[in-house]
Amino acid sequence: MTLTSSTLSPIHGAIVVGASSGIGEAMARRLAREGYSVALVARRVDRLNAICDEINAQLGTKRAFAYPHDVTHFDEVPTLFQTVLRDLERIKIVVYSSGVMPTMALNEYNFEKDRLMIDVNVLGAIAWLNQAAILFDRLGSGHIVGISSVSGVRGRVVNPGYGMTKAALTTYLESLRNRLTRKGVHVLTVKPGFVDTDMFRATGRAASMAISSDQAAGDIWKAIRARKQILYTPARWAWIMLVIRYIPSFIFRRLSI
Repeated sequence: MTLTSSTLSPIHGAIVVGASSGIGEAMARRLAREGYSVALVARRVDRLNAICDEINAQLGTKRAFAYPHDVTHFDEVPTLFQTVLRDLERIKIVVYSSGVMPTMALNEYNFEKDRLMIDVNVLGAIAWLNQAAILFDRLGSGHIVGISSVSGVRGRVVNPGYGMTKAALTTYLESLRNRLTRKGVHVLTVKPGFVDTDMFRATGRAASMAISSDQAAGDIWKAIRARKQILYTPARWAWIMLVIRYIPSFIFRRLSI
């Protein structure tokens, strides 16, 4: 895809990886409303094109651009990143929101599911955010946003592989932050609690327990502007996880969470 400069925002560009649903979609919509030219990256081509069409129709200008991509195709990332950079010209924000959480029974130990989660939740993030780090390190500015989870705070009985991937992502983002802050680059780790996404609905929990993806995206946008390092959304999860973090292990292992 090659775009003409006349179709793009003259100010800044953003990349949202995992933009076809959930928090990623909401972030793409929010950034476009804030004046960014946004590259929407996801695997589902039809859904991606539909979201771009909706955004552009609502804004009355072309701000959203589709870049179909499977995040497990790691070797494609450097070339695709450079293509987006060439098309949008200025990239200020890179958001990695792709994530999977296959259903896992309490007596199930499934390597294929675990490997898929590692590929999407961790390696895909590293492939994309390393590219962002190279660019922003050189520019001396920029925002890197990674969508982790409260599930990565402790090793839970439920879905060990998912929690492990989110713990790994959180540590990776902290390392990026410690490297890049001195260069003027902002790195934000987002730890959502219950957000009404396809992934959350698959758990069977009631939608009334969750906030909307739009609310989460609003919180993330405020955190980007404030250059926060860690964001829990909704905010009450910061206090919930503070308690959970200090539950003694001999008690925590008996909980069904």
